[in-house]
Amino acid sequence: MRTNIDHAAAKMHKEAKSSYFDMPALDVSVAFPQATPASNFPPCTSDYYQLADLLTPEEQAIRMKVREYMEKEIAPIMTKYWEKAEFPFEIIPKFGALHIAGGTIKGYGCPGHSITGSAVAAAEVARVDASCSTFLLVHSSLAMLTIGLCGSEMQKEKYLPSLAEFDTIACWGLTEPNYGSDASGLGTTAKKVEGGWILEGQKRWIGNSTFADILVVFARNTSTNQINGFIVKKDATGLQCTKIENKIGLRIVQNGDILLKNVFVPDEDRLPGVNSFQDTNKVLAVSRVMVAWQPIGITMGVYDMCHRYLKERKQFGAPLAAFQINQQKLVQMLSNIQAMILVGWRLCKLHESDKLTHGHASLGKSWITLRARETVALGRELLGGNGILADFHVAKAFCDLEPIYTFEGTYDINTLVTGREITGLASFKPAPVRQKSRL
Repeated sequence: MRTNIDHAAAKMHKEAKSSYFDMPALDVSVAFPQATPASNFPPCTSDYYQLADLLTPEEQAIRMKVREYMEKEIAPIMTKYWEKAEFPFEIIPKFGALHIAGGTIKGYGCPGHSITGSAVAAAEVARVDASCSTFLLVHSSLAMLTIGLCGSEMQKEKYLPSLAEFDTIACWGLTEPNYGSDASGLGTTAKKVEGGWILEGQKRWIGNSTFADILVVFARNTSTNQINGFIVKKDATGLQCTKIENKIGLRIVQNGDILLKNVFVPDEDRLPGVNSFQDTNKVLAVSRVMVAWQPIGITMGVYDMCHRYLKERKQFGAPLAAFQINQQKLVQMLSNIQAMILVGWRLCKLHESDKLTHGHASLGKSWITLRARETVALGRELLGGNGILADFHVAKAFCDLEPIYTFEGTYDINTLVTGREITGLASFKPAPVRQKSRL
């Protein structure tokens, strides 16, 4: 009886469909011919105050090389992968050819760029696709940098050359289900045993983890109660990495849940330079500078897209760019971007002169992402209905910016890092709850 009902329902559903119900969607260039989609990425019009004048010839060459690659090779395919939440593995060899992984690390096959050169490269990647820039920064500015700053000579020689070429991929495991902003809490443990260490615990939101060849993992030493760092190889016994589904931002990035159950790590893969959370913070201070350049790149791409769109799209007999309110929004976006670029550039110069503090880096990351949020929201308004389509870039960038606003320290936590530095008083934890009022 039940089977007959199911068959009848299926037949009615089939008959109710139109003859064109299952046809593929129109190509966006046919469906909306009045504006050019992001697969043909717009030229850069967002560098209004001419950042090139502040760059060395080498830094400008890096910038233009990455820009050309991203516009020609990545822009045409990113919307498809973003929609499917899949990673385009075919781009990895091409990324290797750019020779930007390892950024500021000198030797071991790494490029040894200035931090400014690395930052503008990251921005150019993010200008076209934020997920690709996150993939790069996790691999390079977190995992590789940790090995470069905290690894032994043997570890650097063993791991960095192949990572620099993208022959192997790395991820960086700090965040846990119970410890996000309170990252120093860490519940994952490392117990010393003969010949190595046993890791037990769980990590969450770890980018690249589902396909990484090596995982840089932080755990609490059960003897010292301090944070130590370890290099864990993929497919280690007791290691499991699974993809986090249903994200609305950075959909191409393969964020994962990591389970560590009695995972053995040999002594040679313990990072000798990580002996407390302060050592981890050395990496985060640099990576926050790099992450601050992601929203700079994202907003540049959004502005570039809006600038072209407003000149192409017509309503009421005129291009949208001819309307005063649209020009006002466009100028507001442009002014935000110039300020963001200059703050990002200053962060790089502070780092190069060894003056960068945790407060500097945190203020830069928090303020830039706040301004980026405002800028991308204006861009979404300017594109109207097309502002919710990934085909025109802005909707994708709008969603991708949200996790960047949160990761590597939320806006609020980063402001408290700077607040602690300028006042000398930490305010991360709430005041103790009193049993009785003093009044």
